[in-house]
Amino acid sequence: MIDSWFQLTENGTNVRTEVVAGTTTFFTLAYIIFVQPALLGSVGMDFGAVFVATCLSGSIATILMALFANYPIAVAPAMGHNFFFAFTVVVAMEVPWPVALGGVAVAGFLFILVAGFGLRERLISAIPKSLKHAIAVGIGLLISMVGLQWGGIIVDSPGTLVTLGDLATLPVGVSCVGFLVAAILLAKKFQGAILIGIFASGGMAWLTGVSEFKGIVSAPPSMGATFLQLDLVNAFRPELFAVTFVFFFLALFDSVGTLVGVADQAGLMRNGVLPRARGALMADAVGTVVGASLGTSTVTAYIESAAGVASGGRTGLTAVVISGLFIIALFFSPLISMFGGGYHQTNGLTLYPVIAPALILVGTMMMKGVKHIAWDDPTEAVPSFLTIVIMPLSVSITDAIAFGFITFTIMKLFTGRSGEVDWLVRIFTLLFLFRYIFL
Repeated sequence: MIDSWFQLTENGTNVRTEVVAGTTTFFTLAYIIFVQPALLGSVGMDFGAVFVATCLSGSIATILMALFANYPIAVAPAMGHNFFFAFTVVVAMEVPWPVALGGVAVAGFLFILVAGFGLRERLISAIPKSLKHAIAVGIGLLISMVGLQWGGIIVDSPGTLVTLGDLATLPVGVSCVGFLVAAILLAKKFQGAILIGIFASGGMAWLTGVSEFKGIVSAPPSMGATFLQLDLVNAFRPELFAVTFVFFFLALFDSVGTLVGVADQAGLMRNGVLPRARGALMADAVGTVVGASLGTSTVTAYIESAAGVASGGRTGLTAVVISGLFIIALFFSPLISMFGGGYHQTNGLTLYPVIAPALILVGTMMMKGVKHIAWDDPTEAVPSFLTIVIMPLSVSITDAIAFGFITFTIMKLFTGRSGEVDWLVRIFTLLFLFRYIFL
């Protein structure tokens, strides 16, 4: 029955592989369960309530991904969007967090409305082939960059932006050991290599004192402080239209970019088209509305899903496993915090040495798409290069896609090849330019 429902045989996978893949993806994104409450808690929201909202919204949206699209993709509150929510909207603009949640919900409702017109799946088809592969490669570099930073291997430097970290410290050693274990097992084609790498680094972190064992089970906190506290009325104030538009815009291209990147890695694209794209995009649209109602910022598809794909995940059964683990996480937060929690150094830097190796290795595996880019054609090569390089340097999927779209459109138009630019790409190029100039 499971094979028939999720088409396991047709996709060249099995139950064991999907379970391993789902567990791998969950552990690589488990950090959001702890980062999100801390971040939104810093602007006055209840830590425990946001923790529950994060787990529940992730579980609901991810199970919708499985049911609507049968894809091995996790959906959860998005990094980057939470910073915009907290520090730009709530802190800088002094918008109360319930009103900000209302803006998130409005953006989610807009997604649901435009789903009937097929805007987002039409956009996936409109993205040029070279840019599709460039997005996947750029996401790989972004994942690796985050992994290298969270492992302490790369650190910030005032003169050169980044430099090599102190490789002699215990957290960095934990990351390096976990990475090598996973890489060697992967080279030996060992099923679940990335997950075993996570457990290896987690075990070493516990033995060396990098991660502290705080127990196994605890009761979920109350979510009464954030449940249905969103203010939809004030979210429609004219001065907040720009905020809602940015929520919508960021989520649009983050979700499209992530779906294209992960689907390309998993071999799910068919002649440049993503089958069942509407269902996949509807999952994060509904998830965003649910998340805002529960008390968390924008929910979208997760680039860390590439870790599960790298472990063999190909169907919605992977997503079902992830969804279930979100629920389990509500009761096992002390144990999960040992794996996904941060290590606070004396210099104020927070590292995530246990999950960093998985991110680095996944980034390595996503480089394969670079061979499909038309490097001998400057009108394809330059936009693709900018998409690839801007993504890790700006830590933004949306901005990288923007640079790619703008450069692609301008170069095609001024070289007499305007017929190669889809009308939808032209429209979004203008919208990107409008955003940078006026927003």
